[in-house]
Amino acid sequence: MTAPEARPARILIIDDEAPIRRFLRIALEAEGHHVSEAATGRAGIEAAALTTPEAIVLDLGLPDMDGEAVLRELRQWSAVPVLVLSVRADEGGKVALLDAGAQDYVTKPFGIRELLARLRGLLRDRASEPAQGAALTIADLTIDAAARTVTKAGEPVKLTRKEFDLLWLLASNAGRLVTQSMALEHVWGKAHAEDSQYLRVFIRQLRAKIGDDAGNPRYIFTEPGVGYRFASG
Repeated sequence: MTAPEARPARILIIDDEAPIRRFLRIALEAEGHHVSEAATGRAGIEAAALTTPEAIVLDLGLPDMDGEAVLRELRQWSAVPVLVLSVRADEGGKVALLDAGAQDYVTKPFGIRELLARLRGLLRDRASEPAQGAALTIADLTIDAAARTVTKAGEPVKLTRKEFDLLWLLASNAGRLVTQSMALEHVWGKAHAEDSQYLRVFIRQLRAKIGDDAGNPRYIFTEPGVGYRFASG
């Protein structure tokens, strides 16, 4: 009996072992998926923000930070389904990962058919939610990631590259909290991770260009001392 065909999706693999990433890429692309990779936890978090995957395969044994820490940071601003890979097989560890926000868990060494079946389950669960596509329309604001254009009520809005990247990060996570450090690292890099004043300046410029009022916001809502949340509709 053949497995049902998977719906093509954007899958991010976060694993420091190149052979595992290559093996997974070949299997996933054979099912029509679009695959991106990261070899460290920090690179994986950045890739999750910039590529808006529909599912993540996350290894726990990463060189720069524990996979559970990656998961907890992702859950501050993203609800993307996460399938955890690990050599750790104890029940307590699995429960901790599920409590931290993972949707499923596969123990290494794993069978590729089992992993693909579990991914299909995650993607089916995700299918009923709004897809994060290449273009978003929220209220009268339309943001096209592929063309890197923004229009408001049909009129073009001119943004710098960084302003667009910041707007896309916020809008593609509409309704979810994007922390200050997450926004700074993903748009400007690690060197600016603590430059909250820098971020406030760009948020002010962005609000001015899209016609948002900080005192009575329609699009960008401030979570004082924490970050920003974009309107969900």
